[in-house]
Amino acid sequence: MIRLSKLTDYAIVVLSEMARQVGAVHTVAHLADRTGVPAPTVAKLMKAMTPAGLTTSQRGAAGGYALSRPADAISIAEIITALDGPIALTACVDGADSQCGVEQLCPMRGGWEKVNRAIRGALEEVTLADMMAPIAFPAPAAAANSTAAQPARPAH
Repeated sequence: MIRLSKLTDYAIVVLSEMARQVGAVHTVAHLADRTGVPAPTVAKLMKAMTPAGLTTSQRGAAGGYALSRPADAISIAEIITALDGPIALTACVDGADSQCGVEQLCPMRGGWEKVNRAIRGALEEVTLADMMAPIAFPAPAAAANSTAAQPARPAH
């Protein structure tokens, strides 16, 4: 199973909250209060996302953090990379920190890179704004009506 870290999940929650108030400067305490993410975790996120260019920091009494650009210009791939490193299913990928001991002999060498590129490309297409868009679910009454409108079948 491919799974994002909890920290990346929290980052998307925190960045989404920041994006709801375009141009606002947010304190760690404010973001923690609004999202339910613990303040130490929010502080850790900001320390990782600012050098990655996702947020900017402002010092002083009115200081805090702001998004560096609009939510539709921040990809999910950028957020994942800032917190978890290169997007890859295997260790044998360009930019990975770990080295594979059998990479030179591996018949799959290069093959996994195609998969890694496809996943990375898909995540680059999804933006923070996309994640914030409401999901349309059918209303419970509409779902109930659709089954009620069908005639009952006779028992055989």
